[in-house]
Amino acid sequence: MAVERAQRRLAAILAADVVGYSRLMGRDEAGTLAALKARRTKVLQPIVSDHRGRIVKLMGDGVLIEFASAVDAVECAVKLQEAMKASNAGLPEDRRIVLRIGVNLGDIIIEGGDLYGDGVNIAARLEGLSEAGGLCISGSVFEHVSGKVPYSFAGIGPQMLKNIDKPIHVYQLNKTGQTGSEHKAELPVPDKPSIAVLPFANLSGDADHQYFCDGVTDDIITDLSKASGLFVIASHSSFAFKDRSADIRSIARELGVRYVLEGSARRASGRIRVNAQLIDAHDGGHLWAERFDGGVDDVFLVQDEVTAKIVKALIGRLASIAPPRNRPTNLEAYDLCVRSRFLLAGSPQSSREARALLERAIALDPDYAEAHRWLAFNHWFEWIHWGEPMEPHRSLAVKLAQRATALDSNDAGARWILGIILVFERRWMEAEAEFETALRLDPNHADAWAMMSNLPVYQGRPSEAIYQVERALRLNPRPPNWYFWLLGQAQYAAGHYEAAVAVLRREETYRTGSRRILAASLAQLGRLDEARQEAEMFLISNPHFCVRHWIHSQPFRDKTALNHFIEGYTKAGLPD
Repeated sequence: MAVERAQRRLAAILAADVVGYSRLMGRDEAGTLAALKARRTKVLQPIVSDHRGRIVKLMGDGVLIEFASAVDAVECAVKLQEAMKASNAGLPEDRRIVLRIGVNLGDIIIEGGDLYGDGVNIAARLEGLSEAGGLCISGSVFEHVSGKVPYSFAGIGPQMLKNIDKPIHVYQLNKTGQTGSEHKAELPVPDKPSIAVLPFANLSGDADHQYFCDGVTDDIITDLSKASGLFVIASHSSFAFKDRSADIRSIARELGVRYVLEGSARRASGRIRVNAQLIDAHDGGHLWAERFDGGVDDVFLVQDEVTAKIVKALIGRLASIAPPRNRPTNLEAYDLCVRSRFLLAGSPQSSREARALLERAIALDPDYAEAHRWLAFNHWFEWIHWGEPMEPHRSLAVKLAQRATALDSNDAGARWILGIILVFERRWMEAEAEFETALRLDPNHADAWAMMSNLPVYQGRPSEAIYQVERALRLNPRPPNWYFWLLGQAQYAAGHYEAAVAVLRREETYRTGSRRILAASLAQLGRLDEARQEAEMFLISNPHFCVRHWIHSQPFRDKTALNHFIEGYTKAGLPD
């Protein structure tokens, strides 16, 4: 008899179980079983079918479901929780059937119709981390669904899961669920011409070309940002509106700009076509709308042409644009680098994937400055944030960042990355010079403004650090969570503890590594019970943290500033 061989594939796995199942069964076994059966028939099966899922098995109080798409899995999970909440309406508290759900994207083993492997195990562990009626997803799922589903998630940091060797980055569905700008305060429009570039639509008919369209958008933002006469919104905030149908005027109000560029890109048969239109959001009028055509090899010329026309339309001159940056000579190397941009710092797994792409890009084009700088950043991030051994990441980061600035002295990105690496080398004056050069080349570079705030914190000038992060937040109103971490750090350093608590409890950064600064801020306010609770929660995700080791990793130049942080951590009960 032939033995069926096990198969492997990548899949999204949804694991769910019933909260308090034993209690429900103990109170009314027959009624609970009947209610579960009804929910499976009327709620579970139709929703799973609508989202193209496959119920692998039912386990009394739980269910395991397989999806080919992470987006389908997350949307199914949210719809399932909404339907369960509706079904519970009007029922007594002790008769409600409430689910916890976890979703993971990973490698699975299929054998005899059942599923095995870490991909399944992680989903089950995430389910256990979920709140009642909530949803937890892994970092791999978050990377695939970010910007593609109308829900927001808060990172709760890397978690050690039972029988899983490495920590898994976990994200939790926000209780409000839906994203949107309805509660966003309007920002004042700057005096100088201000613009946001929305992600270009992909008209290639091939979803794999989406990264190329994103790369074109990102590069145009980077080039526009160099114009000192313009105020340019950072790409992270612009990409928050990707695949979302929203009124141009409301987007402009939310981002605090007068002008918006939107368009599309099509890459096919060795050709590229870009359609772009510049809109005055004040009255909805079009300043211009044009089509740009060329060979794929001419993509950088097309980007330069679009940028030049925008600058000319808004400030009527080109002299304020910095010299052109180092461009790759190999288009495949460019493709690889663009792919890596959207993987950097997402999770340890995506970071490793980005590194592989960048190493291939450099092999194809050894003089490609951008690839060198992002690879430098990747190595720095590995040992500073992902807990990898310091060497060889530290020395490689320095070498690659210096190589990037040598290849392109006018690349603001390379300058700020070298700057932050030099901060941790305790080469403070050189680091400051690199940040200053970065912002002279690109005064709109939000990440440079934000990352530079580390330097005055370590040097005992916290008010300066607060100004820098606030400047970054104006350029990037929908920022990554680490902006709020840096703002809270600067506020703590300045003794603004109430402000730090408010910032560090924002959903964007709460439950990340910034929790230790939150604990210190609460401790300095005398709220010791809250401080110790936050410290305990921080240690669950960072079990090896101790103040002594932290001291050695931090490049403080000002001893008073260092002692201030030590005092807060000690008061909060973090281990020595």
